[in-house]
Amino acid sequence: MANYITKEGMLRLKNKMQQLIAERPSIIKQVVTAREMGDLSENAEYHAARERQRNLENDYNRLKGRIEKLQVLDISKIAKNAVRFGAKVTVEELTTGKIKKLFLVGVDEIYETKGDYERTSVLSPIGKAMIGKKVGNDYTVKAPVGDKYFKILEII
Repeated sequence: MANYITKEGMLRLKNKMQQLIAERPSIIKQVVTAREMGDLSENAEYHAARERQRNLENDYNRLKGRIEKLQVLDISKIAKNAVRFGAKVTVEELTTGKIKKLFLVGVDEIYETKGDYERTSVLSPIGKAMIGKKVGNDYTVKAPVGDKYFKILEII
């Protein structure tokens, strides 16, 4: 399940790759300009520019490798009779009565949420614990601070 991603998530990764590609010429220019300043062994600007270039290439290669391994799932076609990848789930924490709205996504899609649902990885302790559960089911999340108990209220 670690290699699943939503269409939105894949688009976001591909956009990030395009941003990195767009940055390349600027960083290469910085390297060339710094190299022209003289002795490379004591040229801090050159070393900083090369470090930026290495970081950019590492980020690009990491994203490229990850994208090649990911499988895009159309979450609109996934059944909502149980919690699965792509489900939007409303749960109640049974000890506090607090209601949480969670969107189960892949590990590459954990970023700030703009909607009502908090993005939660299917591989996180809470994500793993709720996979396969149905509305009305209780489940336990094993956490370092102690077990937490939840109930599935809604799956959309």
